[in-house]
Amino acid sequence: MFQTELLLREFVTHDVQRYILAKPEGFSFTPGQAIEMAIDEPKWRDQARPFTLTNRVDDRVLELMIKSYGDHDGMTQTLGKSQPGQKLLLSEPFDSFTYEGSGWFIAAGAGITPFLAIIRDLADRGELANQKLIYSNKTADDIIQQRELEAAFGENAHFVCTRESSPLCTHFGHVDEAYLHEHVRDLNEEFYVCGPPAFTQQVKKTLGELGGNTRSMEFG
Repeated sequence: MFQTELLLREFVTHDVQRYILAKPEGFSFTPGQAIEMAIDEPKWRDQARPFTLTNRVDDRVLELMIKSYGDHDGMTQTLGKSQPGQKLLLSEPFDSFTYEGSGWFIAAGAGITPFLAIIRDLADRGELANQKLIYSNKTADDIIQQRELEAAFGENAHFVCTRESSPLCTHFGHVDEAYLHEHVRDLNEEFYVCGPPAFTQQVKKTLGELGGNTRSMEFG
């Protein structure tokens, strides 16, 4: 385990916060990897939770973006009220998503976070030209890092809102069969899917029926 401390905590949406952590000596990871993190206090040391690292691998600090689930996760609730200087414990990083080639990043809600380090790495290497994004949220206020994603994907960024029509959303509705059939032209590309279980399972099922292969992870 690595010990570190919280340097900064700030909201990026109404229920998602960015956590900046000191980078422990000897800590390294690859884009798409995650860690188990626990609060370094007697009550919480055995309550580690998995979170994906979102920063670039060469950054001098670590970054996490974590949604607070106030109804069922005491550790996340406590973390969401922690102050700079809070001691934390990190596991060795492990694979969550592995980038296998250009294609579609399809996410819902906090499911975008496992993709952020990969997207930033691709942007730094100039390899985003053929990548596409579909990102679904309830409302425009729920979209994480929208400006960054718009800059990264340009016209290939598609923002779907399921509960409101907004100029910040390119589509009002759901990522269903009709939507995927309209937007996805090449089923031989890679499909990276992450979001709540119902979303992930439905998108995987639909893409499978259309003839595509998916790499997926349920989130939240």
